[in-house]
Amino acid sequence: MDEKPSTRKVPEFCSLRYGLALIMHFSNFTVITQRVSLSIAIIAMVNSTQQPGLFNASTERPLAFTLNHSNRSTKEFNSGASVYEWSPETQGIIFSSISYGIILTLIPSGYLAGIFGAKQMLGAGLLISSLLTLFTPLAADFGVVLVIVIRTVQGMAQGMAWTGQFTIWAKWAPPLERSKLTSIAGSGAAFGSFIILCVGGLISQTLGWPFIFYIFGSIGCVCCLLWFMVIYDDPMHHPCISVREKDHIVSSLAQQSSSPRRSVPIKAMVRCLPLWAIFTGFFSHFWLCTIIITYLPTYISSVLHVNIRDSGVLSSLPFIAASSCTILGGQLADFLLSRKLLRLITVRKLFSSLGLLLPSLCAVALPFVASSYTTTIILLILIPGTSNLCDSGFIINTLDVAPQYASFLMGISRGFGLIAGIISSTATGFLISQDSVSGWRNVFFLAAAVNMFGLVFYLTFGQAEIQHWAKERTLTRL
Repeated sequence: MDEKPSTRKVPEFCSLRYGLALIMHFSNFTVITQRVSLSIAIIAMVNSTQQPGLFNASTERPLAFTLNHSNRSTKEFNSGASVYEWSPETQGIIFSSISYGIILTLIPSGYLAGIFGAKQMLGAGLLISSLLTLFTPLAADFGVVLVIVIRTVQGMAQGMAWTGQFTIWAKWAPPLERSKLTSIAGSGAAFGSFIILCVGGLISQTLGWPFIFYIFGSIGCVCCLLWFMVIYDDPMHHPCISVREKDHIVSSLAQQSSSPRRSVPIKAMVRCLPLWAIFTGFFSHFWLCTIIITYLPTYISSVLHVNIRDSGVLSSLPFIAASSCTILGGQLADFLLSRKLLRLITVRKLFSSLGLLLPSLCAVALPFVASSYTTTIILLILIPGTSNLCDSGFIINTLDVAPQYASFLMGISRGFGLIAGIISSTATGFLISQDSVSGWRNVFFLAAAVNMFGLVFYLTFGQAEIQHWAKERTLTRL
């Protein structure tokens, strides 16, 4: 990086920018709980006449039959909540539908957030997602098609809520604090996954699966109020920031200031291999992460043969490690940079390597230890934990190579990740519907291969210098 940190000592953890990181942590917590709610609820939603280890009674039926008849409740579960005949293929479509919605809004919302401000766009996305979460149980009674539609629209709202965060950090995060601030905010996703999986099974058993959606949808509405009251697009307009902190942020970002109206250098971006290295990293990272987030409760329920409550608790354990590794990784990355122990590109590639290689090794080992309850749980804990080390690697690399277009490029990056999520969710549903044992083995082997491809590509072409087309003097046009 060309910038030098301010020599003036300024407060960190008691500062407003760290307060904003905590609010974003809560926002990411809310978004991910609403996304993962279905992963734990679906165990009860399709728990009809199946035997332990199987998925549901309609597994052998054609997909068209399931889509046309899946609104029919087959029996009552505990508190009277309906149960549906959704095959693994249908479940894969439902799981991936939210990713389709996110893709539709990621790029335009990132670009528009950079022009009109991220506060309103993110807040609106969070509110819409929360309201649709509340409506999901009713939609399920009308049929699987409406559930898919609801999840797709919810994905569009969450795409708005995810992307614009980097527009805010481009104006709020000093270069030597980026890893810490973004890791604090991003760890909300891992913590949210832990909470929803931990208590979701208990809620389902005691109150019924619809209350999973009611509770976390309501939490999202409360979070919206907090968001609109506390978040501002930049430190210059925040009424509560101290002059000292404002001067520190502005001076540290002086060489990266952007003009309010800029054309996006699309041609230069397309030719930029460091950007493609980031996109490939996102694709690989999201492939395995989506499988873990979406299918972990199903895997534990079918392979370890546990009930929905224990499945939820066990599924939540990996995200304790994920949340911890995200924060600790950010702290370690900024420590290495502030002490000048490693160059920026070395730090980015080191954490990217750890975040792609270690979970791949764990995933490959899983099919061979399926008979060992303890070893399986340990490996499942390590996969998301080590994978989240990427948050200090290529995940925030767009802030290094093109801070002026960080939000726009983050939208594209997450688009690549979500394409991977759509493919991996659909492929996983297909593979495990053929044969549970060999299907899961193929799922994990394929995920490891995708991770290795992404790692090699990023190590070869990844950079951390601001690209020539991303500097203030750039005149490149569409």
